[in-house]
Amino acid sequence: MKTKLNIEGMNCSACSSRIERVLSEKDSIQRAVVNLTTSKAIVEHDERETAQTLIAQIEELGFKAFEEEEGRDFEKEKREKEVKTLKWQLAISAALTLPLFLAMFFHMAGIHTILSNGYFQLALATPVQFAIGQRFYRGAYHSIKGGGANMDALIAMGTSAAYFYSLYHVIVDIPVYYFEASAMIITLILLGKLLETIAKGRTSEAIKKLMGLKAKTARVIRDGAELELDIDEVVIGDRIVVRPGEKISVDGKVVEGNSSVDESMLTGESMPVGKVEGDGVIGGTINKNGRIVFVAEKIGKDTAISQIIRLVEEAQESKAPVQRLADRISGIFVPTVMGIALVTFVVWFAITRDMNSSLIPAVAVLVIACPCALGLATPTAIMVGTGRGAENGILIKGGEHLEEAHKLDAIVLDKTGTITKGMPELTDVQAVGIEESKLLQLVASAENASEHPLGEAIVKGAVQRGIELLDVESFDSITGKGIAATISGQEVLVGNRALMSDRKIAAGEVYSMMEEYERSGKTAMIVAVDGVLSGVVAVADTVKEHSAEAIAKLKDMGIAVYMITGDNERTAQAIAAQVGVENVLAEVLPEHKAEEVEKLKAEGKHVGMVGDGINDAPALASANVGFAIGTGTDIAIEAGDITLIKGDLRDIPKAISLSKKTMKTVRQNLFWAFIYNTLGIPVAALGFLNPMIAGAAMAFSSVSVLANSLRLKKYEL
Repeated sequence: MKTKLNIEGMNCSACSSRIERVLSEKDSIQRAVVNLTTSKAIVEHDERETAQTLIAQIEELGFKAFEEEEGRDFEKEKREKEVKTLKWQLAISAALTLPLFLAMFFHMAGIHTILSNGYFQLALATPVQFAIGQRFYRGAYHSIKGGGANMDALIAMGTSAAYFYSLYHVIVDIPVYYFEASAMIITLILLGKLLETIAKGRTSEAIKKLMGLKAKTARVIRDGAELELDIDEVVIGDRIVVRPGEKISVDGKVVEGNSSVDESMLTGESMPVGKVEGDGVIGGTINKNGRIVFVAEKIGKDTAISQIIRLVEEAQESKAPVQRLADRISGIFVPTVMGIALVTFVVWFAITRDMNSSLIPAVAVLVIACPCALGLATPTAIMVGTGRGAENGILIKGGEHLEEAHKLDAIVLDKTGTITKGMPELTDVQAVGIEESKLLQLVASAENASEHPLGEAIVKGAVQRGIELLDVESFDSITGKGIAATISGQEVLVGNRALMSDRKIAAGEVYSMMEEYERSGKTAMIVAVDGVLSGVVAVADTVKEHSAEAIAKLKDMGIAVYMITGDNERTAQAIAAQVGVENVLAEVLPEHKAEEVEKLKAEGKHVGMVGDGINDAPALASANVGFAIGTGTDIAIEAGDITLIKGDLRDIPKAISLSKKTMKTVRQNLFWAFIYNTLGIPVAALGFLNPMIAGAAMAFSSVSVLANSLRLKKYEL
């Protein structure tokens, strides 16, 4: 079972790590992932646990939790509430802190005013410390109670040390105060949190855009009347009317009318797609110019757009391995810093025997070391990276897949439906002793009575060429050889060499032509009319327009490209030659595709598998990264780690480039997070860093990490 929860009250990665650790310790829970950035948890558990028991465990740790509801944007609601709260708290904190800040400068200049009075400063600093700053005390209490120590513990200890030491000076009438340090730290941290919260919201825009594609209402036919219903009231089997210009509400199949539909939101293709009876339609797409009626087949969370939103959300809520490393580091980082602060205080006191000189560097150590930026370094980059991919039709199911993609050095491409279009097309018509148009008319008319895919390709090709089909007077399908039909009193044979041999028709003069077609990966059929050789027609599963370009880009990136297919060696080599693939794995049975992937992995390669069919699913799952063609089967898409919605192979190098850029951003973020701490802690411990400046630097570190992650939004794929 999988339960998704929204969690309130987490302030840093130590909070999310603690919740994960406590939940994961239970035997009834297989996996728990808590994402600080989205404030969500995904918990996989058995029937001994329920949403209520999980919520109770989380709330015991001092956080609020509630189960996620379909269609409700808790993350947005929480963020808006948090932004509102932070704004008024920041305004009050800044108003009370400004006089303290001015008092520090007046004191340094030797100017004494009411601002220098200890009791006046105490009156200003106290509400900042305990009213505005209560969130830090509350967070520190719950973190220590739960067996850990988070960023709040550092802030609470650092500011309390400065506040209570200044209070002691007020009581004993020593006119040296550090109220401005504690108040300024709290104010700057609030400013940083406000900027973080606003920026985090911007990282979720991809999901919001996808949600905006959903239709809100549907025009449903019930009891002979058209009713406009809320989308949640639609049930499977409803007949739904869509007028020109309207949005298709759910996924279904056209049962009446014809039109063209703008599917660019899913496929990226600007050309509308023609729809007639029997064709599928997808919720969120736009009906262009005709009235259609369709039957609802998928509703609610089962529609294509809902599945896409779910994939993006799960990707943004997952954790990359590098993020798990950062969590472990931050888990030991906080107590280590507290130890350093204590040692700093003891050493300085041993040297100076002065409480004031000892306390200031210890406070500065606590403040500069806050691991807030460390906790944000990876999830913000992963969120923006997966969102950027989603905007470009590349759905990445999890942070670990985004991280793994940049390591790929081998790509295995399935042939049919991946490199090729997956459906045969009429490619060649060669007439002998008859007009070409007449030959195609007779062949297409005969094949119109057939249900064979190659026959359908011939019929479709003839119709596209504007050829009118004739009535068939008789029809006979000859298994394994071809067909025979009577049209306008003429006997028409369409088939292979064996059929011509059986009917004693001399067809030797076209055999060389057929072999040439077959070397090109085409299926050639001989045509005879009234017992006389009349020509050859050829059908082929044609290569997608951009396959060769995509493969060339992969090779330019230093990635070895393989093509895998169940076709014979000659056909496979013909297709491979067209798209520039040198490594061909031909005559591979569906159940052996995964074995071929495993062989490449055994050679030390990081392998990406690209496929669209049910028979590709095992290979997709066994690869380091499985790329599922979005135009393929649901099973293949489910087995894949990255889904290419448009079915365009050029999105593979784009996905790999996005992975490389995202991981570079993560490394930059970790550098910025660590550089403040590693450089700042010794500087603070040596007494060269004022606690107030330390607070500003800590807040700036978090903002710089977020700003760096958001640069990914402008990355051109």
